[in-house]
Amino acid sequence: MSAHTDNPQDALPDDEGSAFPLLLTPGPLTTSAATKDVMANDWGSRDVEFIALLTSIRARLLEIAHAGPEGECILLQGSGTFAIEAALSCFVPRDGKALVVINGAYGKRAVRILDYLGRASSVLECGEAETPDPAALETMLANDPAVTDVFLVHCETTSGIVNPLADLCAAVKSQGRRLIVDAMSSFGALPIDMAALGIDVLVSSANKCLEGVPGFAYVIAGRELLHQAEGRSHSLSLDLHDQWQAMERTGQFRFTPPTHTLVAFERALEEHEKEGGVAGRLARYTANRDVLVGALRALGIVPLLDDADAGPIIQTFHSPRDPRFDFERFYDALRERGYAIYPGKLTNARTFRIGTIGALDRTVMRGVADAISDVLDTMGVTDLAPADTRTD
Repeated sequence: MSAHTDNPQDALPDDEGSAFPLLLTPGPLTTSAATKDVMANDWGSRDVEFIALLTSIRARLLEIAHAGPEGECILLQGSGTFAIEAALSCFVPRDGKALVVINGAYGKRAVRILDYLGRASSVLECGEAETPDPAALETMLANDPAVTDVFLVHCETTSGIVNPLADLCAAVKSQGRRLIVDAMSSFGALPIDMAALGIDVLVSSANKCLEGVPGFAYVIAGRELLHQAEGRSHSLSLDLHDQWQAMERTGQFRFTPPTHTLVAFERALEEHEKEGGVAGRLARYTANRDVLVGALRALGIVPLLDDADAGPIIQTFHSPRDPRFDFERFYDALRERGYAIYPGKLTNARTFRIGTIGALDRTVMRGVADAISDVLDTMGVTDLAPADTRTD
């Protein structure tokens, strides 16, 4: 299946001849042919060229984040959750308390991590299809001086909702607390200015909107915070201060790095820059979303979120209530047609999710909409009204 472009400005490489489906997921995602090609060679982790590549990656990520002169970027092996755990263990003091803003699975996961770490926590929770109220956050912080840190998710891929980052940041900063932002599914496509917003720590990973492949994540934080984190981590492998000091001293990872992933990420960053950076990537992803949501609405499939809250990252749709609709059959049939989607992750509604990120464009979105129409016809599904509640 090929990720063709219908717009010269999209400049997406062609993967003609691939036997694998296009990934319409929140990551791992479909990558460009050029990003895949550079992984054909082997790299030594101590080679001068590889150390220069790591230096370049760290500098580019700081620039995209607008981290300011005090910003430092620490690369870490593993998935995004590894970096979230590293950040929470290093930046939330052992006698501190974190307030976690929750409207999906990833906020809940942060609470689990804090429990494992033995850190105190409280939560501000709202519905999975609702955005958190900044005023409520500000009030909670004012009423609980024990809270030292706030953790929130920018784009919660449980539903695809984009939380009001600027307003939530303002609420946290008005109460003088540290702010840790999970920007896993937004960084590189949604504009984030760490310095202007007062974000103290930002966490993301390679295989999201910057369109790399899985294998490492990164934490961006101020230099003084990193100094304060010395000796605080519960884990040698996840010790961000130690990793940062090693990178500053040698330019290298402390332990064997995912060399192929990092080389692919450098190429992905080059493509991001050529596309116009964050603005260019946001424009393509937004066009993808508009085409997909418009086409499925025309079929009668109902999106979960209001347009104002639905970001351009992943789209959640209500499963049809027709008894002939079965997600596993639906998934398998779409995969046979070249598209891999995601099951729903909501706790209170039957849904499915389709990612609009990766090396894909509007042609692909029209293709998946046509495939969905065909599959539903084949299944005999005619009642596309939303299923009322989750029953599986």
